[in-house]
Amino acid sequence: MIRSSILMIAIHRLQLPILCVLATAVAWPQAPANPPKMVPRPEGAEIHMPKGFVIEEFATGFTRPRFMALGPGGEVLLSDFTPNGSVWVLSGKQQKKLLENLDRPYGIAFSKEFLYVAETTSLKRYPYDAKTMTAGAGQEIVSMNGMGAGHVTRTVLFNRKGDKLYLAVGSSANVVTGDPEMRAAISRYNPDGSGHEIVASGLRNPVGLRAYPGTDQIWATVEERDGLGDDLVPDYFTHIRQGGFYGWPYSYLGSNLDPRITEEHKDLVARAIVPDVILQPHTAVLDFLFYTGKQFPAEYRNGAFLANHGSSGRAQRLGYSITFVPFKNGKPAGPARDFATGWMLAPDKAEVWGRPVGLLEMPDGSLLLSDDGGKKVWRISYRAN
Repeated sequence: MIRSSILMIAIHRLQLPILCVLATAVAWPQAPANPPKMVPRPEGAEIHMPKGFVIEEFATGFTRPRFMALGPGGEVLLSDFTPNGSVWVLSGKQQKKLLENLDRPYGIAFSKEFLYVAETTSLKRYPYDAKTMTAGAGQEIVSMNGMGAGHVTRTVLFNRKGDKLYLAVGSSANVVTGDPEMRAAISRYNPDGSGHEIVASGLRNPVGLRAYPGTDQIWATVEERDGLGDDLVPDYFTHIRQGGFYGWPYSYLGSNLDPRITEEHKDLVARAIVPDVILQPHTAVLDFLFYTGKQFPAEYRNGAFLANHGSSGRAQRLGYSITFVPFKNGKPAGPARDFATGWMLAPDKAEVWGRPVGLLEMPDGSLLLSDDGGKKVWRISYRAN
């Protein structure tokens, strides 16, 4: 893996001319289909984290637990991402289905008296009663009819005032032209679904979506394209510029052309943005959060935890972990480093026993992690002694 390591270092330092030469001089092999095989937790298997951190089961009984949100009363809401999906509410020892018969619900968010739920083909809002933890009838505010194929996660986020919502939608295929403008893009709306505008485009699959603490600056994690070999194209983590174009499908990491696209769009490629943090290729970061709590050591404050769902099209497996990106003065202060590992038995083995998905910071500063491979939610806490 020496060649891979050199390539990744060059990318991280943004030495893009080197990458261009490699991309044009080498006939990149197709990455093999290499999906994980989910197995029960092997005897003796452990999650490895820095000293002082503890991980334990928080809740079980789900099918594909994905995104989480904190309710007005401190309750946890969780989307269960299946074709006949649901939204759960967890409070103390109580665990119940709040909504059922949903089409692959993923992103969830609260604003004022409403709970917003992003299904694959529809964004709906529901009147929500925090005292009884019940929801009224849903109202569709954004239709995504006809967008049920390709990337099917939908992430929703509100700004601090609650007067604008953001909706992230991935592309219809790995590499394709002619998608509707909502796809491979981040959109912005009024809370009732009116006033649609495109914030940023050229984002193959922007799944993680958060604002930096104390600001409305949006950051996103993006799953990049497949089919150019094990080491291309790296996924990435970046701040989102209004009107920004991030390359897909014509180029990647700025102006590096995708050899499979014959249409020329020199104007778009010329302004394609180089992302802030280059991640490992094909690791599929499905969520991240900026840590603002006080339970963890100070070095983690305002830094980003990333949930790596794990590769499924790479010969040597990557991901199945949580990584951490330190921040200083609102900007990344170093590359991603391992924080929690162990769900993957080995890079050359198919067997894994967990797949990190969603992250949620609790009022006490602990973190919840959803795991759709293990069908559970974990709690991560820190104990100084």
